[in-house]
Amino acid sequence: MEFTRLFSMFQRSSREAGWTAVTLGSRGIYVAQAKYVGPRPQITRCAFLPFSEVNSAALEKMRREMQLENVRFTTLLSANEYQMMMVEAPNVPVDELKTAIRWKIKDSLNYHVDDATIDVLQIPIGKYGSERPQSLYAVAASNDTIRKRINLFDKAKIDLSVIDIPETAQRNIAALYETEGRGLALLSFDDEGGMLTITSDGELFLARRIEISVGQLSDADETLRQQYQDRVELEVQRSLDYFDRQFHHLSINRMLVSAPEELGLVALLGGTLGMPVEALDLAQGMDIVGVPELADSEFASYALHALGAALRLEKKAL
Repeated sequence: MEFTRLFSMFQRSSREAGWTAVTLGSRGIYVAQAKYVGPRPQITRCAFLPFSEVNSAALEKMRREMQLENVRFTTLLSANEYQMMMVEAPNVPVDELKTAIRWKIKDSLNYHVDDATIDVLQIPIGKYGSERPQSLYAVAASNDTIRKRINLFDKAKIDLSVIDIPETAQRNIAALYETEGRGLALLSFDDEGGMLTITSDGELFLARRIEISVGQLSDADETLRQQYQDRVELEVQRSLDYFDRQFHHLSINRMLVSAPEELGLVALLGGTLGMPVEALDLAQGMDIVGVPELADSEFASYALHALGAALRLEKKAL
């Protein structure tokens, strides 16, 4: 089977057709559907289906109950199923890029590089610091991981078109809120932890994982909760400082936060980062009239990456 046909952040299609994103979590399945029918994308469906075990039987039940036929499916790998590494771009022709990247990252993988499925994501430079060497993100997953994900969906009679990653799904959300020529920081939290992305003009410049979950940030122990908040604050500040050093010609004009409102992260970070910090309001970037549940900050934070995957737009492949 040709895994690279599926594992790609760059496959292209029409805006009108839309995607159905199915993301798998420890508590169940999130399903999101979106389409572009005007200046803003329209979310036509977003639902959570609880399952004690997310297997092919659960996926098949989801497909039947939601009557998902004749749609294009995409899904996201979980954080522990792939590696995303920033590397200096090799000086090779485009058609040799992935082969050269294999050689660069082979020692960073915990399996043989010949057993890896690899894609690349360019980090723009242009006017944003041309003295900096060209870099890119290499994304690698084992062929076994890709095969298992495909088989899981195949058994549920779901034909996957694309396997993607949460970083690019979050980029798709951020692109709806950017100010031209400025950077946007988007910080999200769910059960898998936190993710900070910095984007500009629809491109991903920086992606950082924060190993702290919503559950930890809402811990009943006040001392532990404070420790987790302090770690979030520190890691976000370090990431912003790193970005400022590497891309000092591109300024970040604000940070958006997708997390349950009761965690108080907007107030926490707004008082320390020296930039506007706001809660992500999905209604400002997309039409969510048909899914009123998305006005709830907790539901929206858990569904965020499914939404981003469904908002996939195509771009020329590398």
